[in-house]
Amino acid sequence: MNAVGRRAAVVGGGPAGLMAAEVLAEAGVDVTVFELHRSPGRKLLLAGRSGLNITHTEPFADLRDRYRPLAPALAAALDGFPPAALQQWVEDLGQPTFVGSSGRLFPEAQRAAPLLRAWLARLDGLGVEMRTGHEFTGWSDDGAVQFRTTDGDVEFPADAMVLALGGASWPRVGSPAGWVEPLEAQGVGIAPLRAANCGVHVDWSPVFRDRFEGSPIKNVVVSFDSRSVRGELMITGRGLEGTPVYSLASSIGADNRFPTTIELDLAPDLDGAGLAARLARRRPKESQSTWLRRVGLAPIAIGLLREATGNRLPDDPAEMASLIATAPVVVTALAPLDRAISTAGGVEFAGLDERLMIRSQPGVFLAGEMLDWDAPTGGYLLQACFSTGRFAGESAVGFLDR
Repeated sequence: MNAVGRRAAVVGGGPAGLMAAEVLAEAGVDVTVFELHRSPGRKLLLAGRSGLNITHTEPFADLRDRYRPLAPALAAALDGFPPAALQQWVEDLGQPTFVGSSGRLFPEAQRAAPLLRAWLARLDGLGVEMRTGHEFTGWSDDGAVQFRTTDGDVEFPADAMVLALGGASWPRVGSPAGWVEPLEAQGVGIAPLRAANCGVHVDWSPVFRDRFEGSPIKNVVVSFDSRSVRGELMITGRGLEGTPVYSLASSIGADNRFPTTIELDLAPDLDGAGLAARLARRRPKESQSTWLRRVGLAPIAIGLLREATGNRLPDDPAEMASLIATAPVVVTALAPLDRAISTAGGVEFAGLDERLMIRSQPGVFLAGEMLDWDAPTGGYLLQACFSTGRFAGESAVGFLDR
């Protein structure tokens, strides 16, 4: 049996699915991509609105560790299509790249639209057929993949298929996770889907919320459960957004331990003794706000300290220095799935073989965010989607060519 001339279905038109489709088509397979929405790549376009962070250029061993505890399950896919290969692939699409100061890799255009247009043109040139408005509903008794469309239910028999249906984040442009029930009906184990890389909810007082909603907290270190992440936060009406809380969200939400407390270091470039010494030089009759502004705290940081203490700030310099370094913020919940950047949980690797094929369904391969792995922001999510998509496509080619 040879892969050339065989027919494959790729279900899901995001980065993982399109990458699998490219690999299959390059091997001579007749490929049809089925996408729920009116056009493919909509979540990729959303990700690129603030600068499309494709991957990260840190040492590869460090990058692989970002996916722990499930890094071993992704090792073959990441090894087969590492960041250097992804960078070359982007540039081969006519999209030059650059590395930011943090080591993150971006296309020079900063947006996803030029990359997606070039990619879709390549797929069209390879003969890939794109069918939109198709909602995956499962399989027929004879193994054909089934869809719901505005024109009624349809079936598509295929010699192999790749499912890359995404998680449950941003369902209006991404995936509403309608694939969970059909896969569970086939006996596929699925870890509960939960929000990852998301903001947190905080019950701000009306006074604080009304004054500071929409304001950034610059150069802050957020700590939780022995982990600390520096960056910038944004005060929202419901809590906090920004890279530090996104990176810690999975730990914060573990076991649904709410309410829980995170700590904010509002002066991370000052050591405790130095800060206390500066605070000790308080002037007579100086207000607390003026006192704190003179040591470099912005009004929003002072507001956070008042919020954390019920407006009962300490006057002792050492106590104040400790509070500034460990300001407690009580988190009541994670932002919901429909506001999360990505999803944790998904199809468990125990039900898949080493080629990402469902053990109970020969010829059906999985890729992307629907798999049970998690990654922080910084390009790691897209890297694993591209890598697993390519790996699943190669596995499907191998299955057809067996």
